[in-house]
Amino acid sequence: MQKVGYWMLCLVAITWFSVGGCQRQSVTSPEPIWRGANRPGFGVAPVPEPQAIQPPVVSLPPLITGNPWKPSVPLRDWKHIVIHHTASESGNVETINSAHLARKDSKTGKAWLGIGYHFLIGNGNGMADGEIEPTFRWRQQMHGAHAGVEEYNQHGIGICLVGNFENHRPSSAQLAAVKRLVGVLKSEYHISSSKVVGHRSVKSTACPGKLFPLDEIAQTNDLPLLGKRESELQLQFVKAEGSTLE
Repeated sequence: MQKVGYWMLCLVAITWFSVGGCQRQSVTSPEPIWRGANRPGFGVAPVPEPQAIQPPVVSLPPLITGNPWKPSVPLRDWKHIVIHHTASESGNVETINSAHLARKDSKTGKAWLGIGYHFLIGNGNGMADGEIEPTFRWRQQMHGAHAGVEEYNQHGIGICLVGNFENHRPSSAQLAAVKRLVGVLKSEYHISSSKVVGHRSVKSTACPGKLFPLDEIAQTNDLPLLGKRESELQLQFVKAEGSTLE
């Protein structure tokens, strides 16, 4: 009987230690109190999630292809390209047009119709550097008033660059522009390199200046990025009428 009581006492003791005595209260550290600049991330911009970082969108200008100077009227029978300079350091279509309106034809005495060139290329003084502007003569496929020789006025495309190339070379933008223009015109209207001349080649003048790289420009071909020439088109030519040297 004493042994039973002893074992009962041991059993009660073991139960007490396993259930009550071993259950200790868990200790939880209090949340720290952050003040002022001690706060985590204080003064630091939050880091965005990776998916929030997007590469910048770059918008490229559209590529101009083909012949952007194609006139909307029937084509004249072009055979030559004649290069000029203004021999001045500034100018635009409006100022040159006003000056040419004051001129008279050397034979007939009639006033000029306006600017004698078909294209003008700016140098940054009066026009943007390298800007190509067709004149009314090109848009209407009229004869030129730039060569002083009948053949080259009637069948020569007059291109003039603003500047005096007796004193300096054309700007890089002007050279790029005139190469592009000459290349397109040669390809589109079947004009050979030998038919690209300076004004001095047809008349006694220094134009377009001793520092103008005429041979380099004359050999220019249509750039591939401008698109394939529309050779399938049947070109309709306008017969040159009238005779004037302007």
